[in-house]
Amino acid sequence: MTAFLTRTVRIEWGQCDPAGIVFAPRYFDIFTESTILLFEHAGLPKKRDMLKEMNVVGFPLVDMSARFLMPTSYGDDVTVEADAPIFGNSSFTIAHRLLLGDRLCVECTEKRVWTVPAADRPGGLKPERVPDHVRELFTR
Repeated sequence: MTAFLTRTVRIEWGQCDPAGIVFAPRYFDIFTESTILLFEHAGLPKKRDMLKEMNVVGFPLVDMSARFLMPTSYGDDVTVEADAPIFGNSSFTIAHRLLLGDRLCVECTEKRVWTVPAADRPGGLKPERVPDHVRELFTR
């Protein structure tokens, strides 16, 4: 499958353990940012604007799995790929890959839920069907 979004990320010291190898949970931070950029790349406003303009609270993570195949280290320029979301009703799943050169280092799948304010509970949240106009952005 061809990635919908591809970006280059330089591994920073703060993402690494004392040996200079990326601490595994930092990959999840990289993939989360790719998810945000994926929606922006598809044509939606920046996330802070999207939250205001679309009555969406966000898309919290409900499941994530990863395979760590090869470490990356401080100073590496890695390629991060994200596939177009696969939509359920209110949920969507995104596959991510992180490569060093042509070597696959990490692959990750995350499931998120489109969430809006719950009118009947002040401060509450509820899942809502991902809007059709959002889904259509990923069919190009």
